[in-house]
Amino acid sequence: MERRQFLRAALGTAAIANATAAATPRPNIILIMADDLGFSDIGPYGSEIASPALDALAKNGLRFTQFYNTARCCPTRASLMTGLYSHQAGIGHMMNDYHRPGYRGDLNRTSVTIAEVLRTAGYRTAMCGKWHVTPQTADNHNWPLQRGFEKYYGTIAGGGSYWDPNTLTRDNTPIKPDKKDFYYTDELGDNAAKYIDELTGKTEPLFLYVAFTAPHWPMHAPEATINKYKDRYRAGWDALRAERHARQKKLGVVKTKWELSPRAPEVPKWDDIPNKEWQIRRMAVYAAMIDHLDQNIAKIVAKLKAKNQLDNTLILFLADNGGCAEGMGPRTEADANPNTSIRPVKTRDGRPVQVGNDPQVMPGADDTYQSYGPEWAHASNTPFRLYKHFVHEGGISSPLIIHWPRVVKAKNSLTDQPGHLIDIMATCIDVAGTKYPAEYKGEKITPLEGKSLLPVFEGKKRQGHEAIYWEHEGNQAIRMGNWKLVKQHGGQWELYDIDNDRSELNNLAAREAARVETMSAKWQTWADRANVLPWQSWLPAGSQQKQKKKKA
Repeated sequence: MERRQFLRAALGTAAIANATAAATPRPNIILIMADDLGFSDIGPYGSEIASPALDALAKNGLRFTQFYNTARCCPTRASLMTGLYSHQAGIGHMMNDYHRPGYRGDLNRTSVTIAEVLRTAGYRTAMCGKWHVTPQTADNHNWPLQRGFEKYYGTIAGGGSYWDPNTLTRDNTPIKPDKKDFYYTDELGDNAAKYIDELTGKTEPLFLYVAFTAPHWPMHAPEATINKYKDRYRAGWDALRAERHARQKKLGVVKTKWELSPRAPEVPKWDDIPNKEWQIRRMAVYAAMIDHLDQNIAKIVAKLKAKNQLDNTLILFLADNGGCAEGMGPRTEADANPNTSIRPVKTRDGRPVQVGNDPQVMPGADDTYQSYGPEWAHASNTPFRLYKHFVHEGGISSPLIIHWPRVVKAKNSLTDQPGHLIDIMATCIDVAGTKYPAEYKGEKITPLEGKSLLPVFEGKKRQGHEAIYWEHEGNQAIRMGNWKLVKQHGGQWELYDIDNDRSELNNLAAREAARVETMSAKWQTWADRANVLPWQSWLPAGSQQKQKKKKA
């Protein structure tokens, strides 16, 4: 072919490619997160709880079997929104300012949110649900509308009543529930569908972040839904774990060689416990909360279908940490008052809220405030060890379901390529065809830590991370390839071959001393650059003493 003909052919091919790209609109992106949902708590990952909407997304999409969070609610939200490790975003722990860069407890300005980046790229932006990356005050400097979102409906604070949620807000205005049958999960689904209706189908694509609080304590759900599960858990948590593990192996979300971890020391045998009716009720309410979560994801999908937007929408579903073993001792109204996470202490019609895990009080109604405890949390995290707060697999393993018909061609598929929350920002940028900024509003921005998951969606092998890191409350971990080094605060390093033993039952640290030394040094190098400090060293002296007494 002559050079002139070759150039004409090449230019023609480029023109066709550009025309095709122009004809394919940028996708909507809908990011849905559950709160305190264990790895095995939904149908596509082995649960018995009804989740037809998530089942359908998984059947027509892709599931990650090795996706990770940060083990705790607000650090996860900071990492998810910014593509950074949580300490780099200023939230190494909770919402208190300890005057250290990694522990401001308030999303910093050297990070940008997905909404801020996508909005500058021409996306419409909206959010429903739990924000929890800024202190619970009237100062709205870091509320969603100040961090890139155009519309917002949800709660600024963390956990709270589903019947009368604390810090309920519309845009920048605090509001109160406006209907008699108000249930927070249902309202989040309704508002998410409303935003899809208002903001899609025009020239600009939509980025929508839906952060459900379900199934985070308190155990609250409508009675009709609880009744669907009232007899489901009579065999107890030991039987439930075995049942879920068998189903997981059949689904392929765990490998058959990954054993079921033994019952945790703090969890008694089901046959030995008193108050069985109360324990059954706790799990029935928890299941009902997940059921309602799924019902409201169905509303989102239905609205996308009605707007003819489903094929060109990337939906990502994940969880912020593993199942939550936090207890809740019975408290009086006076005891509860100082605790800002327990609001209100009276129902909307004036009855006192009975706060705490009292076996004489069945959970679920608006005048109760309970958690489901380590017994059922251990089942939620099947087949792994430990819970929320910890960086063993039970605390950091998340479902991740990807639904995007235009791109995910291998339906009902699984991938064992590891991913982490830091990768979501990178993925959104890649999908939107934009760039991560070096500066934003005059601030120099911390370089992005994540790597796009888009190649995985397309059925390709991506260039993953050399290492992934964790730290929360002195619990530390690093994963390099199939090796994971992990320890609990105050304990020794443990080393596991994740490919053969993701349940973390066979500690190889003594046999692989050189590997432990190399990986622990690498973890420390990361900690030094990511603003991670030794647990509690960043607390004021008086606070350190209080924490020590509390632990003792």
